[in-house]
Amino acid sequence: MTDPDPRLIQAVRAGLAAAADPAKAPTMQAYMKSELPFYGTQAPDQRQLFRAVFAAHPLPDRDRWLATIRALWEDAIHREERYAAIALTGARPYAGWQTADLVPGLYHDMIVTGAWWDYVDDLAIRRVGPIVRAEPEVITPIMLDWSAGDDLWLRRSAIICQIASKAATDTELLTLTIERAIEEREFFLRKAIGWALREHAKTDPDWVRRFVAARVDRLSGLSKREALRRLDQPPSGSSGP
Repeated sequence: MTDPDPRLIQAVRAGLAAAADPAKAPTMQAYMKSELPFYGTQAPDQRQLFRAVFAAHPLPDRDRWLATIRALWEDAIHREERYAAIALTGARPYAGWQTADLVPGLYHDMIVTGAWWDYVDDLAIRRVGPIVRAEPEVITPIMLDWSAGDDLWLRRSAIICQIASKAATDTELLTLTIERAIEEREFFLRKAIGWALREHAKTDPDWVRRFVAARVDRLSGLSKREALRRLDQPPSGSSGP
């Protein structure tokens, strides 16, 4: 088993500690309802730090990259260290290592153990989503499995993973993942449905209007409001997309 890069991990922790604002940390922790404490660093400072650390400590191969991500994630003592792990998954020098095996492996594990929107949404949209578009024949069945499972955050990920897909959105996949959660009372699923539909409305507003109209009695009020928020007329009729 490959070891993580200890120099990179230590540089992340040292940099976060140097940028820490202990006065802000408790408020940030309370807002995120986080068991892990915060250093109290702001997102722009985190991004700048992570870029600098990753550039100073290049990883020689995919196994070392994966091991370092998992170490940052699993051994985190502050929440921002997990943000560093997510940033490392998307670091530009390692873009060629984004392949389908990460979805049921690394990203599945991070979503399930992260279990909160600040982790999950970034992973679903910016990591899983591009792989859905690149390898749909492999990843679409996995998204369908996630959407039919018991884990809230995998279900949310399956719904929102195409938010950045625009014209490449697989509307059949979007429909199926929404249908499996459409009558759930869970806030994070209702919000996910509305968000995914609202984003797709930027590309195909008529499809979204028809989708909502066909399910107007089944969608929650939250999902409908989110879906139609930027559209100029309410749903009518009953025909589906």
